[in-house]
Amino acid sequence: MADFVDLYQYHDYYAVDDLLSDEHKVVRDSVRRWVSQKVKPIIEEYAQKAEFPKHLIPELAQLGALGPTIPPEYGGAGLDYISYGMITMELERGDSGIRSFASVQSSLVMFPIFKYGSEEQKRKYLPKLAKGELIGCFGLTEPNHGSDPGSMESRLEDNGDHYVLNGSKMWITNGSICDIAVVWAKDESGIVRGVILEKDMEGFQRFPIHNKWSLRASDTGELVFDNVKVPKENVLPLAEGLRAPLSCLTQARYGIAWGVIGAAMECFDTAVRYSKERKQFGRPIGSFQLIQAKLADMLTEITKMQLIAWRLGTLMNEGKARPQQVSLAKRNNVYHALQIARDSRQILGAMGITGDYPIMRHMMNLESVITYEGTHEIHTLVLGQDITGFNAFK
Repeated sequence: MADFVDLYQYHDYYAVDDLLSDEHKVVRDSVRRWVSQKVKPIIEEYAQKAEFPKHLIPELAQLGALGPTIPPEYGGAGLDYISYGMITMELERGDSGIRSFASVQSSLVMFPIFKYGSEEQKRKYLPKLAKGELIGCFGLTEPNHGSDPGSMESRLEDNGDHYVLNGSKMWITNGSICDIAVVWAKDESGIVRGVILEKDMEGFQRFPIHNKWSLRASDTGELVFDNVKVPKENVLPLAEGLRAPLSCLTQARYGIAWGVIGAAMECFDTAVRYSKERKQFGRPIGSFQLIQAKLADMLTEITKMQLIAWRLGTLMNEGKARPQQVSLAKRNNVYHALQIARDSRQILGAMGITGDYPIMRHMMNLESVITYEGTHEIHTLVLGQDITGFNAFK
């Protein structure tokens, strides 16, 4: 297998490093080093056997990758959003499944508990989630309702001193291995509420989804709720309406916009190295015009992705970022990361489909990333509505 343990060339064509603080660089470099030492040597094996490497969870916690923007008083690292972006970028250099685990734990489990939970809920769950002692998942998507979560069928009924939850959720990252689940359902009035389920609650079942061609080193599951008795203290008191889960998705989409840069850079770096080493017709294939054109296009898109993510990160830090701006970044960066993976695979020819190189794994992972947390088409319509004022969803 090719030796890529030298931490990779950064390919910082527009000197984005000059826009980063020393803390940002320390965070990035520490995660990059960990990924090179701990993820790269094992990830192909775990992808081949379709298993998430759970033994890495305590080390992710030690890195501060679980709840990095959560205040230290609740176990988080108290980092800013650019540092969070750096973490996801480097994790996805390793594998989208590793980044997905951290994204779900941070943005879709810890964030809603921190933003919408009671003080008791924060104290009970957040420190253990930050340490990786609890694994969380986020239950919004249903078998019949993905892009239209407002039509969810899961129901939460008031039964005096507790609620009763019925329904199911599908395509849930960490779903079959979770200890707790932040689940969204409609109450009797049709208002979306968030509840925290614990794995041993009667009637709460978790099933792994098998036979995936993508995100094979990530756990994906189905959640089923059969008259689950939910204590009232497990309801998120400040979450009311669909806006609450959508705000969580905005956080996750932000991390994705950064994360896929790592996958794109990994594929690009691999293609550059290969083009210099692989010879055909008596010379390196990197000397041919068509190969150079592909590499130039890849570098251009990576540079644009970096600048979009950095600017979005500054807006997030200032509390000025709009969900539509996050949609633009997620839509653009995932789309071009996938194109870069495909072009890199072509440069490697037949070798590009083997586990000797990471490109095919990244390419297949990105086929999922372009769909989850809002499909490419949904984000297109979000931007279209923002531009024209017309709602094309109905």
